[in-house]
Amino acid sequence: MSKSKSHATNLKNIIKSARRLGVEMDEEEALQWLTAIAATQASDDLVVDTRSGVFGYKVTMLDFSPKDLDYFRQIGKIVEIPDRSGVVETALALSGSAAQSKIQTYPGDCDYFERVNIKAASREEACRILSDVLREKAIQTMKGPTFQLIEVKFGSYPFETVKGEVTNKPGAPISWTAGEVRAGQFDAFKIDGTAVVIRWEDMATEPGWCKLDWVIADPVRSSLANASNMLDVTWETPDGSIIPLDGYLDPYFQEVYLDAESIPIFSKIAQHVSADALDNYVTQLEKEVNKYLTKDLNYGKAAKRMYNVFRLVGRYEEAAYIRELFDEPASMLYQVWSLIRTIEDCCNPSTPITVEQVLVQTDQLIISVVSALEGDQETEIVRLLLKLRDALSHQKTNQQLSPEAEAARDGVINVVNNFFFAKLTSVPSIKVYIDGFQTKLT
Repeated sequence: MSKSKSHATNLKNIIKSARRLGVEMDEEEALQWLTAIAATQASDDLVVDTRSGVFGYKVTMLDFSPKDLDYFRQIGKIVEIPDRSGVVETALALSGSAAQSKIQTYPGDCDYFERVNIKAASREEACRILSDVLREKAIQTMKGPTFQLIEVKFGSYPFETVKGEVTNKPGAPISWTAGEVRAGQFDAFKIDGTAVVIRWEDMATEPGWCKLDWVIADPVRSSLANASNMLDVTWETPDGSIIPLDGYLDPYFQEVYLDAESIPIFSKIAQHVSADALDNYVTQLEKEVNKYLTKDLNYGKAAKRMYNVFRLVGRYEEAAYIRELFDEPASMLYQVWSLIRTIEDCCNPSTPITVEQVLVQTDQLIISVVSALEGDQETEIVRLLLKLRDALSHQKTNQQLSPEAEAARDGVINVVNNFFFAKLTSVPSIKVYIDGFQTKLT
């Protein structure tokens, strides 16, 4: 049997399973996607969309739609690390659901990824430049008409450190609030109770995982959204060698780069990515799948990572099913995770997010559910969201979630998990894949 006939036969079986649970797959559209993804096997890794000026890995580009590109470029101006002529060169990309906008009808946060290449005479100088550039960016974007900085990850704890009520192990990434970044330091304690001051400049030599997070007013979806920029920082030595400052050069299988003019920078760095980067990337994704199927149960997040695994390892029929699942009206339930994230941010003692803003986002989600769903599914999720809204109306900003709000939040999470679990396990081959992770616990 030819591969194309095999794909068509397997897809028909998956479509039958999907329809049993009310997931209406468009067979013709799914076959077109299967044909397109199969064609990428004979093409170059990098694909450039000359009309929109974006580029990325050939498989990733199949899922990108330029519909909201102007909006994402606008947010990109807030989050991007700027170039410094002859010293810092960058390539900014969309990642996560924003990079899969063709299938993510109801995406989550606005996630960005940026390659930052620093030309310097020594590693120490490169780290110092990064420290200055990152702090300068954080201070410049602490607050604006449509955004506010939440936190910055920079540096690693040199020893076991108690910050607030949290004990951090040596080597753990340091999270800085906006105020701490501006001050350039924060107070903490060693495990024996000795007071210490953690200074930004002292963390420069081992920058570790670098990431910035903002909350933004999202006019496209009329709600609050989280915007993040995760940095992959490299040092270009005087002899042209490319060395990642955190010891690991990230692969490029999940990014859509926003400016074709950054192709030379991307290409210079990408050629140093390990030859087995794809295998390593799939392994990392499956670790996350395992996490969301076992430890931190979240079938929605597991599904998104399973989709990326399946399309990269050639399990295209299962990928086509999950692709359709996230384009279903019911997949807007994935927005629940964005709401939960906003609720958690609201409980942060230093957050700028207010309970009133959370209530507005909850109201908008309830309206979306009523518009998109019907029957028992709508009734149950609306009931739980209204219960959550009522509990949140008595919640105070910057304070720990009340037991009532926590119970209501858990109820919403449970019903969304049940939704994605039922949809995923309706396909026998996907159920076998899930069981492979979960049976290890028994």
